[in-house]
Amino acid sequence: MQRRSRRILAAASAVAALAATAPNAVATPQESSPDAVQALARPNFKMPFLCGQVWRGSNWNGHSPARSIDWNHYDANGNPDDFKRRVFASAGGTVLSSHYSTTTGYGHTIVIGHGNGWRTRYAHLYSRGVSKGDKVTAGQRIGRVGKSSAKYNLSPHLHYEQIYNGSVVTAVVQGVSYPDYTTRYQKSTNRC
Repeated sequence: MQRRSRRILAAASAVAALAATAPNAVATPQESSPDAVQALARPNFKMPFLCGQVWRGSNWNGHSPARSIDWNHYDANGNPDDFKRRVFASAGGTVLSSHYSTTTGYGHTIVIGHGNGWRTRYAHLYSRGVSKGDKVTAGQRIGRVGKSSAKYNLSPHLHYEQIYNGSVVTAVVQGVSYPDYTTRYQKSTNRC
């Protein structure tokens, strides 16, 4: 028993000595890089559209805020046909806001809180199907694509943001990252 106690004390002393000589050797969550913390806490966000639909996500130069995505859908002839298409929650959570903004240009907007500092924003909607305080599940219909804005004359699209601790971050949707100045087509696996 004494030998075991001595080993435990020796191990504890070694850890304390290491911490004293190299205080940054073991990073706490506060000391980790923001990207590492985000990766640990980030929900598995799905595209906010019906399973099998292919949408073009654009994160273009000058987009406000930076790192947000504009989603568009096109028919077989390459014509836009996203107006009034259904929008689904990309992860489960609680509706933090469901309103019409006259000051930001977002128009009909929904913000969902997903926990651990994560939120998603869906803007320029035609209609909103949820209210503040509602609990939603991943894949639940929350609204329809529109072109609402009190400031801008828009074509229909869904403005989408992933927000971490109050800041819009590079979106990762179904494991695919949308860094600045990215445009790509992606197939939804939401509600599959």
